[in-house]
Amino acid sequence: MCLPGTIEAVRDTVERDGVPRLDRRTVLAGALGAAVAAAIPGTAFARTIPAKRTRDLTHVFTAGFPVYTFDPPSRRTLVTVEANGFYAQEWTFGEHSGTHMDAPGHFVAGGRLSPEITVPELIAPIVVIDVSARAARNPDTEVTVADLRRFEHRHGRIPRGALVAMNSGWDAKINDPAAYKGGSPTYHFPGWSKDATDWLLAHRNPAAIGVDTLSLDPGNSTTFAVHVSWLGHDKYGLENLRNLGAIPARGATAFVGLIPWEEGSGGPARVVAVW
Repeated sequence: MCLPGTIEAVRDTVERDGVPRLDRRTVLAGALGAAVAAAIPGTAFARTIPAKRTRDLTHVFTAGFPVYTFDPPSRRTLVTVEANGFYAQEWTFGEHSGTHMDAPGHFVAGGRLSPEITVPELIAPIVVIDVSARAARNPDTEVTVADLRRFEHRHGRIPRGALVAMNSGWDAKINDPAAYKGGSPTYHFPGWSKDATDWLLAHRNPAAIGVDTLSLDPGNSTTFAVHVSWLGHDKYGLENLRNLGAIPARGATAFVGLIPWEEGSGGPARVVAVW
């Protein structure tokens, strides 16, 4: 779409033949089927995908999406179907906007960056630590070692290489940036305690941790101890997840669609759960 004369050629075709009309369901089904079939052998696709349930753990990436620091995302329209024959936008945003990954290099000099995160790390069993009842009473609550032990008592051992996600119910506040941040200038929202992530590192060796808030650390943190320690152990984190209360506490697999941004300290990601 970047070749010289593209816009003019499209406009001439539209003026001559009119705008093509396609059935949306057919287009979506065809595009999705082609994309998935290209990635998965035919027999595996036919056998597994229709039988599984899925849940999108990703917020819609919007202009003005709440961010921890820097400016929120913004966008402008470059061309329209009516005027140019096709539609496109230009976005401006920091890497840590929307549902996104913190790669080790986000806090660690010389740490791995987005292109160095391996495919096996991006496909992981996901377990959900539910602290939503406590978070409703105390926005500064943290995931504790006791929460992890309680989870394992009910659901079994946290798998090696898992994505361990905190469900605080905070995703419900996303349309109210002030409530999502929990105040200013000091934020108040749930996160991980360093004791809990240290326990995971020492005893379970997961691939990643995740949160349905703006930060792996609780909002009132001034040291970012979880970021420093977790990323310092060459692990990654996911922030601004959603729908964690709608997937099983154990038994789902997470797929993290991270673009391998050049020199990226992480970046926006499409995260889905399948079970």
